Amino acid sequence: MGKDSKSKDAKGKGKQAAGSSGGDDAGGGKGGKGKGGKSADGLGTCTYVKARHVLAEKQGKINEAYKKLQDGWLDNGDKVPPAEFAKIAQEYSECPSGKKGGDLGWFPRGKMAGPFQDVAFSTPVGATSAPFKSTHGYHIILCEGRKN
Repeated sequence: MGKDSKSKDAKGKGKQAAGSSGGDDAGGGKGGKGKGGKSADGLGTCTYVKARHVLAEKQGKINEAYKKLQDGWLDNGDKVPPAEFAKIAQEYSECPSGKKGGDLGWFPRGKMAGPFQDVAFSTPVGATSAPFKSTHGYHIILCEGRKN
């Protein structure tokens, strides 16, 4: 019994956590992207985000990358060091940025499409997102900074 709930929970994190992690508090923010995105913690108020990401076409590959992050840091409650995230990006990412450790540099609101922007601008600095799907495939984001 415990095995089933743990299995579903661990798999559910990869598949649904991106929508529900932060989605409970930011649910109203998603409906009104521009105005409703502001929050008391400042996550929805910045203009620029600095991020790294891993992009994979197949969900299995992104889940494998995320598992490495979980085993090394996330399951212990630790933040993933950018240099370690970069190694995972170089190994797993199918985006050209993977060669640069997934580094996307600073980008403004409006530059990235849909769910990628939503996750990038709602992930706290130093935190790693759960895997999520966009029109380009499956992603994991490490937020490295934010500024106005």
